[in-house]
Amino acid sequence: MNNLVVRETEVVVIGAGQAGLSSAYHLRRAGYEPDRDFVVLDHSPRPGGAWQFRWPSLTYGKVHGMHALPGMELTEADGAQPSSAVIGGYFADYERAFDLRVHRPVDVRAVREGQDGRLTVESSEGLWSARALINATGTWDRPFRPRYPGQETFRGRQLHTAHYPGPQEFAGQRVVVVGGGTSAVQHLLEISEVAAGTTWVTRRPPVFREGPFDQEWGRAAVARVEERVRQGLPPQSVVSVTGLPMTEAMERARAAGVLAPRPMFDRVTPTGVQWADGSAVDADVILWATGFRAAVDHLAPLKLREPGGGIRMEGTRTARDPRVHLVGYGPSASTIGANRAGRAAVREIRTLLGSSQPRVPAAV
Repeated sequence: MNNLVVRETEVVVIGAGQAGLSSAYHLRRAGYEPDRDFVVLDHSPRPGGAWQFRWPSLTYGKVHGMHALPGMELTEADGAQPSSAVIGGYFADYERAFDLRVHRPVDVRAVREGQDGRLTVESSEGLWSARALINATGTWDRPFRPRYPGQETFRGRQLHTAHYPGPQEFAGQRVVVVGGGTSAVQHLLEISEVAAGTTWVTRRPPVFREGPFDQEWGRAAVARVEERVRQGLPPQSVVSVTGLPMTEAMERARAAGVLAPRPMFDRVTPTGVQWADGSAVDADVILWATGFRAAVDHLAPLKLREPGGGIRMEGTRTARDPRVHLVGYGPSASTIGANRAGRAAVREIRTLLGSSQPRVPAAV
């Protein structure tokens, strides 16, 4: 790639989900001009971030904790419509309203040390040279599926939440749902209505939390995730430390025996799953609702990881390279957290860039 033209900009933003758009908005407010002072690269085919890939039965009314992007509320949304359509449309309107000029589809392959203290971003669109980077790639592109003995022998279907098509494809089938988070519960509630039978398996006993999820509880949960990333450990999701908020639908499902978790099985068999005590369940489908990992492999050339396996953070800034900010990572993985982190990252980048401030303030 040495012979390719390198385009220079001050800041490259990778990703145009909630975190990336929030960051781009705050760059605009600070006077940075899109396609001159900063560029947003997004690998998705259209606006909407990871929301565009959500299953059709996840309607907007079922979405928990969707916080509006800064500067523009999401109003008059139809709760009966798929969240992918509602939020995708909202993100598209947002990009137009603030003229963010997102480049897509663009795959970022690697970020490397460049010349004169700059970073080189290698992408399917070519090379970009930047003085700072905001990485807002989220987790959707890295679904996590644990390995268990016998998985390759299973004669049924295995799939992950990332490829969940909705409940209709499981009609009349026996389904094992693996995972203790919100997605696993949503899948169970839907699938149990049409399946021949469901079995819920979790690595740890799920914690159901009743009562309001207030600000104090939320701050405590975020603080626990934040402490991990300060130590250079892989982040846990905020949801994993808050517990599962109990709803009326979940109460009914628990009373009906649908939300009756079993401990993790010992192995997968050709016809289902089996526990160490010899008990077994036959299954046609194993649905792995086992979460995601941060999509940061393209940052590997910068050697940001700590011995603990994570990237040590100081606010939104990576401890090993002050030019690189991770927004939507760890404690800022929620929608409101991403908004705040985008603002914080831009504030620090303005300080870092110092004298190279934008020439004409942009109107936002």
